[in-house]
Amino acid sequence: MAQLVVPRERARRFAPWSVVGWLTILLMGLTMFGAFIYAPTDRFQGIAQRIFYIHVPSAWLAYLAVFVVFIASILYLVRRSGFWDRVALSSAELGVVFTTLALVTGSLWGRQVWGAWWVWDARLTTTLVLWLIYVGYLMLRSTMGDSPRTARFAAIVGIIGFIDVPIIHQSVNWWRTQHPTPIVVTPGENPALPPSMLLVLIVAVIAFSALYFWLLNARYRLETQRERIAELRRELQGAADV
Repeated sequence: MAQLVVPRERARRFAPWSVVGWLTILLMGLTMFGAFIYAPTDRFQGIAQRIFYIHVPSAWLAYLAVFVVFIASILYLVRRSGFWDRVALSSAELGVVFTTLALVTGSLWGRQVWGAWWVWDARLTTTLVLWLIYVGYLMLRSTMGDSPRTARFAAIVGIIGFIDVPIIHQSVNWWRTQHPTPIVVTPGENPALPPSMLLVLIVAVIAFSALYFWLLNARYRLETQRERIAELRRELQGAADV
């Protein structure tokens, strides 16, 4: 019986990301166990507080994703490398996904705590602005087509859009908001979370971060293949015209 032989070079290329994928699954399983079984139930918010272990990592990844867009956009404008343009696009898509998840989980949590699905709180509003900026980024790339001009415009939007991140982060300090102030990183103070909750949150952040990098790699490879297919089509079209 014939056996399928995987070339060594290809196996070496994808083995590390396979490890990341399996590690992500393991960490996600630990996160779910910790969030729903290990961590204690909050005395005041009850079981609704457990969405915290999804909401906070999602918000962190929204920050991380748009930061990667910011850095990749700068490097694209400096080097004009398609590599950085693909990284920026891939991370922007993930940024929209995780910002959406942060907004949705925040609304579900807020419904139980505040009694409303949405309030025009400073942090919620500035996060919604971030979501709109990067949805606009993706729409710009979709409507203008693939060209260096589109990549330049998108890079500028990606750089300017990142300005909203420090505004989101500081909104609870600059304005009076319903959103709670930081309870994990509090300068000069001990974290307000019990050790068991803090441990589960740390595992959740690591798990979601691993998921982000695995998805970023997968989305980047998909974009590379898409561009290669488009290039081959242009070559075939040119050969047919001749």
